[in-house]
Amino acid sequence: MMLETLPLTLSIACDWRRAYGRLADPLSFNDWASGLGHSLRREGDRWVAMGPEGPVTIRFTPTNLYGVLDHWVELAPGVEVYVPLRLIPNGEGCEVTLTLFRQPGMDDAKFAADADWVRRDLRTLKALLEQP
Repeated sequence: MMLETLPLTLSIACDWRRAYGRLADPLSFNDWASGLGHSLRREGDRWVAMGPEGPVTIRFTPTNLYGVLDHWVELAPGVEVYVPLRLIPNGEGCEVTLTLFRQPGMDDAKFAADADWVRRDLRTLKALLEQP
């Protein structure tokens, strides 16, 4: 089985290396990723946050040279959501793309609401990264 996907992309007037330098620190997600409730924190060797439906554990891709910021959100034991997030150079700026996976059993209204939520967060990220 394959899940339906929705790539959400936004152009940002910020050099991709500068954007990546900021976003490679998981704590920066508190500034724009409202799905984590601005509560992301390190606990020992893992990252935890209060998600919309309770506590979650997050794993992040190690720092790399490719603009890859993928992460995995564990909603409950054995229930993990993969969130591909990429920064792609575009002239003096960059494109940020988050691929949203429609989770099993998710109806159209919930999938649309999740997409709208991600779009809002990406607009917040854009405003943050375009500040001087």
